[in-house]
This record gives sequence, C-alpha cells and structure tokens, in this order.
Amino acid sequence: MVGGRLLTGLAEVTSDLDALEGNGLWAVVLAFDAPPVCARFGSSRPAPGWASPRRVPAGPERPPERGTGPERAAERAVRPARWTSSLDRAGYCKRVSMIREAIRAGDVYQVNLCRRLSTPLPEGFDLLDLAAALARGNPAPHAAVVHLPSVGVSVASASPERFLRRQGDLIESEPIKGTARTPAGLTAKDRAENVMIVDLVRNDLGRVCRYGSVEVTDLCRTERHPGLVHLVSTVRGRLRPGSGWPEILAATFPPGSVTGAPKLAALGMISALEPEPRGVYCGGVGWVDADRREADLNVAIRTFWVEGGRLNLGTGGGITWDSTPEQEWAETELKAARLLQVAAGARWAGR
Repeated sequence: MVGGRLLTGLAEVTSDLDALEGNGLWAVVLAFDAPPVCARFGSSRPAPGWASPRRVPAGPERPPERGTGPERAAERAVRPARWTSSLDRAGYCKRVSMIREAIRAGDVYQVNLCRRLSTPLPEGFDLLDLAAALARGNPAPHAAVVHLPSVGVSVASASPERFLRRQGDLIESEPIKGTARTPAGLTAKDRAENVMIVDLVRNDLGRVCRYGSVEVTDLCRTERHPGLVHLVSTVRGRLRPGSGWPEILAATFPPGSVTGAPKLAALGMISALEPEPRGVYCGGVGWVDADRREADLNVAIRTFWVEGGRLNLGTGGGITWDSTPEQEWAETELKAARLLQVAAGARWAGR
C-alpha cells in the first residue's frame, strides 16, 4: 500500500533507478545505506482507510506517565521480548556533546543523530496487523506498507514527512525540523533547525532544477500530528531536461532533514557515531508512476521494518549548537513512545 492505493500483480523487482524512467507503476523503498528496491506492479486499486489527510489532527497532548519511555512501552507491546536500543541514554548524550564540539570547531552546523530500537520478531507477527494498528492509532499523511518477502523487504511506515513529490517537471520537498508536544513548546532552536535544512534542500534541488526555479513557498508552518507538532516547510523547483530519477536521487538522497548540514560532513559524522546502520530508517518509501511522470516518496521516519529476524524502529533528532544532551534524548523518546504504544494494539501483540 502506497499513496492510499493497494498495488497487486508483482511484475518485476530491480535496484536499477533507470527503470523508473520507463513505464509502469512502481513501489519504491530507498534504504538509507543499502541499494534501492523498485517493484513494478500490474494493477492498483484504492485502499480505503489507509490514506490520511494532509493535515493530521493532534493526538492527546497529555504527556506519557512518568517512567514510560519507549523501552517500557515496548515491553508492554510485545511480550515477553524486550526492545533494546543501539545507543543507551549515556551513549546518546555523549554523542550529542561530540556533535556540539564539532559545531564549535566549525566542522558542521547540524547533524541528525539516530538510534535503532529492536526486538526479536514476536510469535504470530503480521506486518499488515501492525500497519492496520498504525493506521488507526497514528494516522500519517505519507503512510506506506511494502511487503516483498522474496527480496527481504517488510516495511510499515507512518511517516509525517514528504521527501519528494513529482508532477511532470515540477518537484517538491517538505522537510520537517522542529518537534514538540504542543505549539507552545516549539523554540527558536526549532525554527533555526528548519531554516538550516531548508537551505540545504534548496541547494540539493538546485543541482537538478532549472536555474532560478527553486523557491521556498512555505516556511516553518506548524503541523499537528498524533501526540506532537512539527515545523514544516515547502521547497519546489522545475527539473532541467535530462534530470531523471538517477540524477534526482543522486542530488537529493539521503533527505537533508535526516542528515544535517553540510550534508557530506554530517554523513561522515553519522557513520562515525552511530553504532548500527540505519537500514530503511531515514531512507524513503513511496510510489512512482513512470507513465504519468508522477511520484510521491516519504522520508522513512516513524517506520517499522523487519531485518535479520528482528522488528526495528528508528528514532532520532537534529543536533545543533543550542542542543542539550538530555533534551535531545527526551525528543527521541517522545517520537518513539507513541508508536510503540500503538503497536501494542496490533492483533498479534496480545497472543
């Protein structure tokens, strides 16, 4: 299920992005640090109940009970297995401080630091049950579910963020930076993060768009999502002739909102500081209609995926000079806790 449509009749699977310039309707999974998976399907039909409105009503604004971080929520969600984190609190906070030192030295301006939560696949696990629980409890405007067991891809994404939308030669990105429980909790630091990444996205799109066509049409609007709010901006441009999917993704991937600035320096720090690869997390999931030259890809955050016999969920945030280690750790918990609680409602979770 991508773009609110159920794709059926699998015809081919490839990692060749040139195939997206041919014909047909494709589901696309772009891992952060692995080859892409492009799957062409023969037919599609609406999937009622899966698509979400662009603006999602806020969920309860009451903070979770004391002591109910993501690991506690996960323990309730999938028993008796316990979720583990690739970075504990001390390790994450230490790395936030290291990034701040790199910022002070002028090496980077912002780095997105992530950790992976994972647990052994529980007995009776069903990806569609999990996806249905997410659709009920955490509706998202860019939700997607891709299950291709023949190539080891099982992803259920409740992403609030658009990576790229294409309509002919018009291409658009909507980076998210800035997260809080309520609009009152958004700070100057959140706005500075967003503006910094908007500049990066403008630069990325400028590599494949016509000169002078890249523009910011909306800056730092507030969007409500279940349990939290985000600052979101819109950047768009018109593609230059000859800019196909290989060129577009070479210029823009991975998404700037989940890397940092400058992008290459931030990617270097991510590689050095994060102990496990991100996998699908922080990549992109969506669809490409090659015949109509249209597409919509999300940023694969708020995303569960199966890998190595384990169920995984990533969480993280953008680190700037104004960041404090404990606050950044708390933000990763805020982003993960609701999803883990929602997963407890999946039918397999209670077996």
